[in-house]
Amino acid sequence: MRIGTGYDVHRLTEGRKLILGGVDIPYEKGLLGHSDADALLHAIMDALLGAAALGDIGKHFPDTDPAYLGASSLELLKQVGRLLKENSYSVGNIDATVIAQKPKMLPYIEEMCENIASTLGISISQVNVKATTEEGLGFTGEGAGISAQAVCLLERA
Repeated sequence: MRIGTGYDVHRLTEGRKLILGGVDIPYEKGLLGHSDADALLHAIMDALLGAAALGDIGKHFPDTDPAYLGASSLELLKQVGRLLKENSYSVGNIDATVIAQKPKMLPYIEEMCENIASTLGISISQVNVKATTEEGLGFTGEGAGISAQAVCLLERA
């Protein structure tokens, strides 16, 4: 068994969609980034890649590469899943947390879990996503950005 952790953060800005866990969440601002800036999926991909000792998303999907401009993070997650299979790993479980003052994530968490599970070809029972605020503290609490943390367990296939 191998354990990996991941973390990602993006600034909230006007004129962008807010996409987390592959879900387009209605909100006045979205996350700024080279791809769709899905901080949740980015944290999960880093956890998976780290557990397999395959580097991180910057290594595989650099933000200097125009091929990833506006890319769907669900498509990038699919590529990470293929890398895991090629290296004989299967996902035991994923546990992730979205840190955001607003908007409330609860109405979207089930769809996030479904997106992650179906993209990786695993059971929804292997995926847990939760959300929290920072009670108005720090950049996420002030509404300047959203961050996400993830941990995963990989097993040899």
